[in-house]
This record gives sequence, structure tokens and C-alpha cells, in this order.
Amino acid sequence: WFSSIMSKSLVLCACLCLVAVVLAADDKYTNKFDNVNVDDILKNQRLLDNYFKCLMDKGRCTPDGAELKKSLPDALTSRCSKCTDKQKMQTEKVVRFLIEKKPVLWKELKAKYDAEGKYEATYKSEAQSHGISV
Repeated sequence: WFSSIMSKSLVLCACLCLVAVVLAADDKYTNKFDNVNVDDILKNQRLLDNYFKCLMDKGRCTPDGAELKKSLPDALTSRCSKCTDKQKMQTEKVVRFLIEKKPVLWKELKAKYDAEGKYEATYKSEAQSHGISV
């Protein structure tokens, strides 16, 4: 009798641990693409164009591009609360690059993902504190 209760308790505990792990996994975006070299993409017009077309629904997406496209709307609304530290650093690098070097692409992305300008207003002071002119 006692071993039956212990066995059921152990199974219940294992199930609760599994649920906790699954729920905790949703707290952050996947980090499996965190080692993508963003500098290589920004330096290569062909790669940059491919990512841009993916985000704009004008071309096919690589697996990491598809993940970015899927996460972007939530990241904007949640102030990147589920981003890893590396994702935050890469985001700042990409935004700075687009604003300073590719303003036409930046404008098109803003038109698609921030047509009302609410995210720009939300992030403006934060961007300026990092030396990014919005």
C-alpha cells in the first residue's frame, strides 16, 4: 500500500516537473540561432536582402529568419522581455546598422511592423540612450 502511494507520488512529481520545464521554456525565445554571425549578414548585401525579404513576406525564409519573423511581433510588444542577452545585443546592432546605413530598409520595416508608430515612441528614449538616432 505504502509503495503504491509513493509510486503515484513520484509519477505526479515527475509530471509536475515536466510541466514546469515546458512552461519555463516559453519564458525565453529559442537561443539556437544566437550564434548566427550578425556582422556577416550586415556586411553581405545578398544575405541582408534575403532576411529583409523574409521579414517583408517577399521571399523565402531560412530557419533562423523564420524564427525571427515569428518572434518579432511579440518582441516588439513585450519590449524584448523573452530575448536572451545576446539577442538584445544583436538587435541593437542590427537596428543601429539599418537606421544609419540602410534607412530605406528601416523605413519599410517600420511601415510593416510599426505602421502606427507606437513602438517607435516606446523605444525612442531607449534607443537614444544607446546613441541611436531614431
